[in-house]
Amino acid sequence: MTALAAPRRSSRRRWLIWTAGFLAFPIAGLAGTGVAGPVDDPVAALLGGAVAGLVIGAGQTLASLGRLDIRRWVPATGIGMGLGLLLGAVTVGYGTSLGELALMGALTGLLLGPAQALALPRGTRLRWAWAAAMPPLWAAGWSATTLGGIAVEEQFTVFGAYGALTFSALSGLLLLLVLPDRLTARSTTAPVPAPASVPAPSEAQA
Repeated sequence: MTALAAPRRSSRRRWLIWTAGFLAFPIAGLAGTGVAGPVDDPVAALLGGAVAGLVIGAGQTLASLGRLDIRRWVPATGIGMGLGLLLGAVTVGYGTSLGELALMGALTGLLLGPAQALALPRGTRLRWAWAAAMPPLWAAGWSATTLGGIAVEEQFTVFGAYGALTFSALSGLLLLLVLPDRLTARSTTAPVPAPASVPAPSEAQA
């Protein structure tokens, strides 16, 4: 039981810390809006999304406990979110209804997901499961924020705390699947050394 309990505690701890990283999203929203203003034209969508993506990427890197490379993850998130928000916002005409924001989130994730999937460490298993999950997870984030009564008509660059918590909790479970703890993986796959051979008495006397 002890051998099984330790990896479970480690996984739970990593998931909780990743989920706590939802705090980066409101900060990212303030940064994106502060730089580009409300998302009501292509420039604001591209620039605001990129700025928010850089902040989110940095927060996720810290919350990953060393599993993500900041040199790859942050720029990938910034570029992917900038282009994704541009695509999504233009497609829905900068609308802020529940359906429009859910679609905008899905389109944001459509471009952000592959960018982040390519930035995952080498050897990541099920890398493209991350890319495939981003559209529905970003749609869920915007839906949770809208249903939570946040003033989405102000055209933020990213969803608020309700959506961020929803997204982070679900994506944290996915991250455990695609990027398991390396130390645990090494300890369970390390070869067992063969016992040293003891020469027979006749060989020792030869």
